[in-house]
Amino acid sequence: FTAKEEEFLSTNEGCRVATVTQYNTPHVTPVSFLFKEQKFYFATDYDTTKYKNLKQNPKIALVVDVYSSVNNKAVIIHGNVKFIEKGRKFKELYDVFYRKFEWVRKEPWKEGEAPFVQVKPYKKISWGIG
Repeated sequence: FTAKEEEFLSTNEGCRVATVTQYNTPHVTPVSFLFKEQKFYFATDYDTTKYKNLKQNPKIALVVDVYSSVNNKAVIIHGNVKFIEKGRKFKELYDVFYRKFEWVRKEPWKEGEAPFVQVKPYKKISWGIG
């Protein structure tokens, strides 16, 4: 990522993630995310379509964008996922999410109740970022 892309990703907190169902039907969901060390992280519940799709197919696409009729900015990522369900990394991510997002403070969870999804990009497309 370029420095401007990293700044853009670090100053946004919402994105949309795309997964594919077992019947090859696209599924798109908005999520709160964290961009850290060239990877994306978001939380999900075990009973979501998103989680079930990613367990079957660990490939994902996500877009972070700001739409304006004058100046559109976006980063699109294709990546592979890994679930983080417990341990030191889970606790580190949870602490950051807890500080950053009010919804986490309102509805906290513990290890084993909902995993984090780590997205390691293998392709990116961006525009309008400079």
